[in-house]
Amino acid sequence: MAIAKVIISNRQKEVKIPTGIRLLMRRCCQAVLQTEGFSEPAEVSITFISNDDIRKLNAEFRNVDAATDVLSFPLGENGVYDRNPETGALLLGDIVISMQKAEQQAEMYGHSLQREVAYLTVHSVLHLLGYDHVNGGIEQVHMREREETVLAKLGLQRDASYVNE
Repeated sequence: MAIAKVIISNRQKEVKIPTGIRLLMRRCCQAVLQTEGFSEPAEVSITFISNDDIRKLNAEFRNVDAATDVLSFPLGENGVYDRNPETGALLLGDIVISMQKAEQQAEMYGHSLQREVAYLTVHSVLHLLGYDHVNGGIEQVHMREREETVLAKLGLQRDASYVNE
């Protein structure tokens, strides 16, 4: 079974980070890797940022000048990842989450901020592993199924956050 080292940092001041959310995010990363049959040690970096900062990143990397909820920056391609020379862990990539957007979406979907951040974490780790939904179709369906499987394992029931984009 894979062991995920999850490095979490907070670079925003707009939203207070709830107690226990970091542990939940680590559990999400571990659950994705376990569900996907990932057998090697891995590292993931997650950073909480503001709407302004995620808007800038979205514009720079996706040419979309708007705030979004989460961005994933995979470090591997086709299942091939660099290794941390000190630990031997595979470097999966970086995730940035707009806590302002997560808070707005939690309210919009009628669930907790913890639930929303868990969903965004699972969604993003799947992106780091090569899943995509941008073109819709069967890829999007398959990714949504994987998200639901992982969230169910964590005891987080399906709700309105699964509305197709």
